[in-house]
Amino acid sequence: MADITLMRILSAITSEPLVVLMKRALSRFNYEWEDVENGLDAFQRVMTRKFDLVILEFDLPRMSALEILRRFGSLEHFNAPPVMVLTLTEDQRLQIESGHFHRTEIVARPMAIRKFVGRVQQILHQSVRVACLGGGTGLFTLLLGLKSLSGISLASIVSMSDDGGSTGKLRDMFGILPPGDIRRSLVALSTAPDLLNELMQYRFKRGEGLAGHTLGNLFLTALSEMRGSMPQAVKAISEILNIQGEVIPVTDTVNTLKARLENGSTLEGERRIDLFEGHDPRVRISELWQEPAAEANPEALEALFNARFIILGPGDLFTSVISNLIVGSIAEAICSSRAKKIYICNVMTKPGETTDFSVGDHVREILKYLKKDALDYVLCSSTAFSETSLEKYAEKSQIPVVENFPDQLRSLTKAEVLWADMGSESELVRHDSVKLAAELKKILEKENRHL
Repeated sequence: MADITLMRILSAITSEPLVVLMKRALSRFNYEWEDVENGLDAFQRVMTRKFDLVILEFDLPRMSALEILRRFGSLEHFNAPPVMVLTLTEDQRLQIESGHFHRTEIVARPMAIRKFVGRVQQILHQSVRVACLGGGTGLFTLLLGLKSLSGISLASIVSMSDDGGSTGKLRDMFGILPPGDIRRSLVALSTAPDLLNELMQYRFKRGEGLAGHTLGNLFLTALSEMRGSMPQAVKAISEILNIQGEVIPVTDTVNTLKARLENGSTLEGERRIDLFEGHDPRVRISELWQEPAAEANPEALEALFNARFIILGPGDLFTSVISNLIVGSIAEAICSSRAKKIYICNVMTKPGETTDFSVGDHVREILKYLKKDALDYVLCSSTAFSETSLEKYAEKSQIPVVENFPDQLRSLTKAEVLWADMGSESELVRHDSVKLAAELKKILEKENRHL
């Protein structure tokens, strides 16, 4: 039998209990470990031996992780191994991010062991890291499709502006982040038995105080109370559902979404913006913001930094996609990331939010809130729908999203605009998760060949 070469990990960590914990968590994988106590020894070991992964504490004696990475970058014809840097503060994270170091990952401490083990596995086995931003059924559809692809690791960064239905009631009653879109992402990535997933989605039809609530929303609310925050509740239920990836609230700030229209009037709350009640749907949104101003969840920033691909949409343009971009530091993190950025344009327009919007109109709004032409791909649906469906949607002032002025679109963005059959026509016209995943797979494979 041929010899099997074990993967080798070098760790430079000053906390002995942390080293023991990491080794114990990874013990069943039989990796070879070498430990050093300072940065200079770590640098010298990498110069003389081959490692598949180097794990560095940010503040190391004799040479910091930052200095080690800078030295790696200054060496010609040196193929540095993947590096994982353990950070304790926001400032440390920003210092690593601003260096744009090749093959470098950030993991914020304290860290969940499950997340750490998953991250090590992804690096060593070269999983393609994909971060998805959105909310609602659009994000659910995207995750459901991508989960079927092999060799990728998913992070779902979820909008936290929902204030309608069961979600809105629980948010207002308990002062928690809205659980609805989180629940959908968890179910989409779940590998638990179908019955448990169905329970998470079950909506009570009767019972005073229960009617209208989903069991999953109540479960997340209870866990949020028990664990002290919604992000901690998400981590706990992720374990229960054994999800394939990560679900990350985009912010820890409970906020209200607000929109100013071109005629100067204001809509307050995601539900009112979504429904556009009492307003002319032909009047466009000119500005979107949150009160209080929301700051990004550090784990969302970490996921964006570590991603090889960032996907925006599909989903309601303002209330599901741009509501993420206006969270403090998110747009900047997307633009500064080395990841390829993909925007998935909606299949149909929506009265109020995107009345009569073309592809170019959607892209223009995305770039406005990114503050930069950072997109690499725009993925659009070319599916031809039946006259029956088109007539039904026309009665609701909804039409397929098309582009009649491709030259103007090309002048708007450097992104490659791709058209493909990605639509589904059943009770509703929407993206088909399988078709969508197939088109995204083509982009991922094309870009990976260029790495």
